[in-house]
Amino acid sequence: MSAKKNILVIIGSTRTNSSNFRLVKKLEELARDIFEIIFYQGLTELPYFNPDLDNENPPKQVIDLRQQIANADGIIVCTPEYVFSLPGSLKNAIEWCVSTTVFSQKSIGLITASASGEKAHEELRLVMRTLEARFTEATSVLIKGIKGKFNEEGDLTDAETIARLKKFIAAFNEQLNDNNVPS
Repeated sequence: MSAKKNILVIIGSTRTNSSNFRLVKKLEELARDIFEIIFYQGLTELPYFNPDLDNENPPKQVIDLRQQIANADGIIVCTPEYVFSLPGSLKNAIEWCVSTTVFSQKSIGLITASASGEKAHEELRLVMRTLEARFTEATSVLIKGIKGKFNEEGDLTDAETIARLKKFIAAFNEQLNDNNVPS
């Protein structure tokens, strides 16, 4: 059996135990044999993006973010939609990476899980395409009505969503394996 792939997960919600976090916890459970999930913990500690600070000595939190992205075999971004857009904290983290190539040709899975999520999903896909991240239709998932997919205990119980997560995991794993093939 091959080694597990190290996957850095960036959750766009800063809320403790958010629907996005619980969704990724279910994904982690479903993929435990193939992925080692590492949750990025520094979203709220990042300074506001300032091009004047994005020089040869950026803030330590920014260096840590970039290093974690670079060291991961792949990235999963799971985010809600706030006011028809990406949450500001997630957008801020991404902006700190624009002047680098950390996302360039990096396999990424995109999950937008929100009440609607269409605008944020469209925006996330556009931003990540601009940064040259690698994703496909199968590794870019929009889950509408996310809060209704959990039971009162906070467990993901919606069979269709669980099936979609399983398909996402298989497609993302295939995409990661394709990374190892010389182009």
